[in-house]
Amino acid sequence: TGATTNSDSSTTLESMEDNPDGGCHIYRNGYYRNDISVVEGILEVNIIQMTNIQMTASQAENSLVDFVVTCQGSLPTDVCTVVSDPTCQVSRSMVCDPIAVTDECLLTIRRAFEEPGTYCINITLGDDTSQALASALISVNGGE
Repeated sequence: TGATTNSDSSTTLESMEDNPDGGCHIYRNGYYRNDISVVEGILEVNIIQMTNIQMTASQAENSLVDFVVTCQGSLPTDVCTVVSDPTCQVSRSMVCDPIAVTDECLLTIRRAFEEPGTYCINITLGDDTSQALASALISVNGGE
């Protein structure tokens, strides 16, 4: 146990105690001061439209889908899309991209799918301080 003095001349008491699990806990009593910045963050993400992009026969190896996404709160700086099986348990791919959104949070995200099927899509919008997620189940090119 030891006593220390902080910058505002109040006394701080510090004690340490051994625990049976081998850990050590430090307890500090006294007056502390810190500044807190409150940021709004990304509050909500919604997928408002999903559109299959028609491809020519020579481009048919990948199906393209456009996702139109909106959000509330602060503007995102990156977007990640996770494509999983229909149960949303087994991830098949993940793509992250930086984005530049101005004024209004409305963006279109284009993703490629290698084969027809039903997929679980998780779209995450993020910035330096927050993330928000929207999920959807999608059928690509007549998938079950």
